[in-house]
Amino acid sequence: MADLQDEPHSVGIGAEDLPAPAVAVAAGALDRAVALLAVHPVADGCNTLVWTLHQRPYHDIETSDTGVDTDIPRLRTGGVGAQFWSLLVPSARAHENAAGEQVLSDTLDQIDTALTLMRRYPDSLCLALSADDMADARNRGRIASFLGPVPGRTLTDSLGALRAFHALGVRVLAPAGAPWAQEELTAFGHEVVREANRLAILLDLMDCPPAVACRIAGASKAPVIISNTAAASLNPHPGNVTDEVLAALREANGLAMVTFDTARTGDSLHAVADHLDHVRAIAGPHGVGLGASFGTGPGHPRPTGLTDPSGYPRLIAELLERGWPESEVALLTWGNALRVVRDAEFTARAAGHRR
Repeated sequence: MADLQDEPHSVGIGAEDLPAPAVAVAAGALDRAVALLAVHPVADGCNTLVWTLHQRPYHDIETSDTGVDTDIPRLRTGGVGAQFWSLLVPSARAHENAAGEQVLSDTLDQIDTALTLMRRYPDSLCLALSADDMADARNRGRIASFLGPVPGRTLTDSLGALRAFHALGVRVLAPAGAPWAQEELTAFGHEVVREANRLAILLDLMDCPPAVACRIAGASKAPVIISNTAAASLNPHPGNVTDEVLAALREANGLAMVTFDTARTGDSLHAVADHLDHVRAIAGPHGVGLGASFGTGPGHPRPTGLTDPSGYPRLIAELLERGWPESEVALLTWGNALRVVRDAEFTARAAGHRR
């Protein structure tokens, strides 16, 4: 078991290794950002690369390719130390194949793709099942890789699928779109929440209606997350989170992870920083994280300066220039994600003792 105070492995990335700046950042702040990320790397809550690779199975992520915005060199340059790999089916595909069996099949295929990815790049990616795995991977210079979320709609009238997902390594479930979490949280939905708590599976409230999100946050004994979102108060995009939900997350010790999507945040690094400022103000320093939603091909609009994971140090430099204490930046990048994973495990152990 890794001691969280162990000196983490450094990959030797310095400010001079970053690509040419797309936005103006003070050199001193950038150096501080790189130094901070060497100790407190980014735990990114959302990357859709698995679906992209499911369509392009022969793509090599050890080399940079303009056809995909995520690869191992750019993850390392950006200081990413943990990654949650989304296993959600794109909405267009889900609507084309409305049958739950097809969504389940697509999800299982993505799990297989993700596990194959870990086996193919063992020196860079490490399957993570726990907070200790997350710390161990960081200390060994690998990127801790969590599987999830998976779609909640794959669960119908039985919790067996949830237990099977857990056995395959999945640690996050997204209730949005499930019949048990639409207008309200049904009786079966409460069972799902309890079982997720027992298994230490995080509940990801992305795209849940505000009333349902608040209900799940209140029903869960473990912290809940929103793996990729932005502040609806700054941009009323339907995928962005309201202040009401951010307040509920704060009450539940949850975590809202801000995305890098032009439609939801605006078209610049500074706009993303504005959303981080707002989420931090409402959810608190312990309730804000990063969930960029990288992992796509060309054509997906990204804020200037944040077109791929290598831009993370510039964002951190911007926050430091805005006066964020380094202790709170460390929570943003690493500490808050580690906490919710560890708290979910604590809740699961407590549930086991009660049983």
